Amino acid sequence: MMRSLKQQLLFLVIGPLILLSIIGTVITVAYMKDRAILATDTKARCDLATAEEILNLMYPGYWEERNGILYKGDTKITNNFAVVDRIAELTGDTVTIFLGDIRTTTTVREKNGQRAIGTRVSSIVSTKVLKNGELYLGEANVVGQMYRTAYKPIRDANGKIIGMLYVGISKKLSDELLHKSLFTIVGITVILTVLVALIAWYFTQRVIIGPLQEITKSTKELATGQLNQKVEIASKNEIGELAAAFNQMVEGMQSFAMHIARVAGTEVNTVTFPVHQSSSEPNLVQVKPVVEINLPASAKNDPIGLDTGYPLPVELPKGLNEATLKQILAFIESENRPMSAEEIGEGVNLTRVTARRYLEFLEQIGKVEVEQKYGTVGRPVKLYKSK
Repeated sequence: MMRSLKQQLLFLVIGPLILLSIIGTVITVAYMKDRAILATDTKARCDLATAEEILNLMYPGYWEERNGILYKGDTKITNNFAVVDRIAELTGDTVTIFLGDIRTTTTVREKNGQRAIGTRVSSIVSTKVLKNGELYLGEANVVGQMYRTAYKPIRDANGKIIGMLYVGISKKLSDELLHKSLFTIVGITVILTVLVALIAWYFTQRVIIGPLQEITKSTKELATGQLNQKVEIASKNEIGELAAAFNQMVEGMQSFAMHIARVAGTEVNTVTFPVHQSSSEPNLVQVKPVVEINLPASAKNDPIGLDTGYPLPVELPKGLNEATLKQILAFIESENRPMSAEEIGEGVNLTRVTARRYLEFLEQIGKVEVEQKYGTVGRPVKLYKSK
């Protein structure tokens, strides 16, 4: 079973991408096949017109059958290979001239290499061209091989159909060209899919998985009693909100620890927290006193250590230092009036944001009183005052 969130997210992102790529490739292949057939039929039609024009220029006159032999004007066409070879050379097609439904001159060859003289056309073509007098355009079996073909009736001076003119493009050759194009398209699609998948993996790892792993790591460390764990995630999405909630929880636990330290400072030297992990349920936290914060004897009446100079019993949040904390507290005591974070920041040369972080910590440990008033635009403003 796939339990990893990372794997699930990648599957949700890359799975539809691969599916869309496959669908797009199938649609493209079908479209290209249709376009290839259309292009081949267009070429066959044009080559047929070219062949007819060449015959008219080389051999002026009407088509005529004399004693089973086909003529164009005064020129004998039966077994006249020069004309069909020339047309084939110019067009790249196979070329045949029929007397009735029988090949009388052609470039088409049988398996033994001989020209297919005397062989007949298929009944489908014969019916449409010789009987109905229509142009045949499409796929046809020519002496055992498939071609995209064009057949046109040949008429004598009286308009009677006496034969056919044929050009054909090898389907094998056209299929090879189509397959090369398709392989190119599929290759490009695969490369683009892999590229987008890598970008999606990087985005998922950096924006979602990485921050979640950091929060998970800090949560595990917090569960062992390390109350100085905070996560630095600047995202504005739900992950960022989760990180902010985690940091607020840590601050609440630190405040709780400080409160216990102040209350118990004259009676006990340690603060105990119930954090023990169950062996049967790895994710279950059971109550068991295993973490202690030691307080020095001379710090009992000053648990935070600001007056005695002893180290803090609980580490300051990241980014705060004890010297600045004392400076802010001394400034508040010297002013002896409620002040905003901005005023206090200006008094100790700190930005409002930095000053607010120190003030929130002092509020948590009970060193300042906070009152709230509303500014000119109706927004609440916190005012800080020394206790």
